[in-house]
Amino acid sequence: MRLTDRVILGIDPGTIVMGYGLVHIKNNKPELLSLGVVKLDKYEDHAVRLKKIFERTISLIEEYKPDELAIEAPFFGKNVQSMLKLGRAQGVAIAAALSKGMPVNEYSPKKIKMSITGNGNASKEQVAAMLQNMLQFKNEDKYLDATDALGAAVCHYFQNKTPGSDKKSYTGWKAFLTDNPARKA
Repeated sequence: MRLTDRVILGIDPGTIVMGYGLVHIKNNKPELLSLGVVKLDKYEDHAVRLKKIFERTISLIEEYKPDELAIEAPFFGKNVQSMLKLGRAQGVAIAAALSKGMPVNEYSPKKIKMSITGNGNASKEQVAAMLQNMLQFKNEDKYLDATDALGAAVCHYFQNKTPGSDKKSYTGWKAFLTDNPARKA
């Protein structure tokens, strides 16, 4: 696997709206390739929605040729039916990646938020704002599912940087932020 020059596909699974985001890692820095959503609410049948998730994931893989998939894990909610549907959506996206021979990495929403903002309880809006600042883009879309998916991809990048690139230690936040201004809110 290429660590210094690679493409990561992030997916925020959903049966109403699925978000996706792709980053290209060049010279150990992430650059935005694409982000968007797949709206599935027009399909009544849950099985058809799952088929559309599979097909769109395959088309993203064929178009951008990502090296890895980073996917947001379902969070534990009170509605069992919603959890089952979300789990199916995640499973279908994972199956699409596996069918193309891609490694799959799963991250909890809390892990993604912590990785992007430094706060595991950050809001979706805070994650979106941090990603926009970090990757220098404007997202006018009302759907935060796209930036959630992008967050999964960037989280995966942070977790798997080139070996040796994180050897520098810091004496505190001020020193860290001096070297990493894009991480500042």
